[in-house]
Amino acid sequence: MEIILDAKQIQDALKELASQIASSGADPNEIVVVGIRSRGEILAQRLNAILSDMLSHEIPCGTLDITLYRDDFNQPRDNGYPTVQSTEIPFDINSRIVILVDDVIHTGRSARAALDALIDLGRPKVVRLAVLIDRGQRELPIQADYLGHKLDVPANKAVEVSLAEIDENEQVVVR
Repeated sequence: MEIILDAKQIQDALKELASQIASSGADPNEIVVVGIRSRGEILAQRLNAILSDMLSHEIPCGTLDITLYRDDFNQPRDNGYPTVQSTEIPFDINSRIVILVDDVIHTGRSARAALDALIDLGRPKVVRLAVLIDRGQRELPIQADYLGHKLDVPANKAVEVSLAEIDENEQVVVR
């Protein structure tokens, strides 16, 4: 196991992501932040707090469950059934700048599923993808617009993001 980022480095990466978004020139009144369950949700909440502070404007934040939109939905699971959670986006996404947040981008399939789920909820002005880690090896033509950290990780290795809110510790590791 190799530790790539510790808790402070994760926080620094989130500040950098917020800075990238804030410097994009977007109207703060149009920006909303949406995290992909489950670690993307936590990162979105943290990013949203930093971004709202930077812009001196309260940015709406929500959570998107992509379970039913995944292209591996019919694949066997440990318990036989995928766990579907709720999508909580208590604001209109029509004509808004949606900052979609996830922990790791790998194949691009989760981001594709998230785009499908978002489009079912409305027609955003634009969707931008913000990720903590880009590990490469895309299977779909999807790239992060805002990136915290890029890794070159072999296909046989896993990138694991642990966050204090749901895990015992806070770090990014390669196994």
